[in-house]
Amino acid sequence: MKRRSIIQAALGLPTLSGLAGLTAAQTPYPSKPIRYIVPVAAGGGSDMVGRTLTERWGNLLKQTFIVDNIGGGGGVIASQAAMRAAPDGYTLMQGYVATHGTGPATRKLSYDPVKDFTPIGMIGATPNVLVVNAALPVKTIKEFIDYLKKNPGKLSYGSAGPGSLTHMTMELFKLQVKSFMVHIPYRGISPAFTDLIGGQTQAMFPGLAAALPHIRSGRIRALAVTGMQRHPLFKDLPTLDESGFKGFDAQQWYGVVGPAGMPAPIVKLLNETMGVVLKAPDLREKLSVEAIEPMVMSPEKFGDYIRADIARWTKVAHEQNIQLDN
Repeated sequence: MKRRSIIQAALGLPTLSGLAGLTAAQTPYPSKPIRYIVPVAAGGGSDMVGRTLTERWGNLLKQTFIVDNIGGGGGVIASQAAMRAAPDGYTLMQGYVATHGTGPATRKLSYDPVKDFTPIGMIGATPNVLVVNAALPVKTIKEFIDYLKKNPGKLSYGSAGPGSLTHMTMELFKLQVKSFMVHIPYRGISPAFTDLIGGQTQAMFPGLAAALPHIRSGRIRALAVTGMQRHPLFKDLPTLDESGFKGFDAQQWYGVVGPAGMPAPIVKLLNETMGVVLKAPDLREKLSVEAIEPMVMSPEKFGDYIRADIARWTKVAHEQNIQLDN
């Protein structure tokens, strides 16, 4: 048997001959290169995730993935391109929390993140981490909350920009602790870190990967991480969930979606082979550079995750009166 047929037989999937007729050309899938849209410019963590996944995924499927970086508009331009593509499995997109979570919650978009896409599967996620300026006299999340309440309106926090995950996660935190901090939005996470380290702001909720070098240098102090379990890189750092914030699951996640209406056998083939790739130890090691933990999900569970994430951030946006122009 050919390698691809062996893979499909092992996974209990239709053979390539069984998928014949699903495309206009009446040829087995995949019979040509697959376009993989990454909704950011080349370089950086998100691009690395896409290229790392598709290199291994392409080897497994015996077909080439062509990474197409389409930045701009917070992922809107890329999402439009993916939405309008033929639903034949030859155009996929790396959806993430901005395109299918915080973005739809805070902006009026030209696409529906649920109806206009077919969920394929989750890639993985990295938690956000609550950090404070090292000079702040707090070492635990309880001490931070007490300090906040004793100094109402005197603390400020930075974010990577309005509507970003760093912004929305802190707004969710503020809702749950019933306290106030001034939001200082920046154009990106780097200047936000500069002012946090310099003491112009006192707290932030960055992604763990971006925060790691500053935490390790001692220039900022980590208090807790989001997510339902402690991160392997910081096993002594508690989660917000175990610190009393039940269900505080704000994370920078990445997944794969396609245009709405993709054939079920193709979705199944892509999901199952993607799962094989995600379970490989070398992939986990590669993604650990961005503090990403692989998360294998069925298309149905991934779709549920997207809907839940949109609902979470829509609630925060409504309660905190956050609505941004597109």
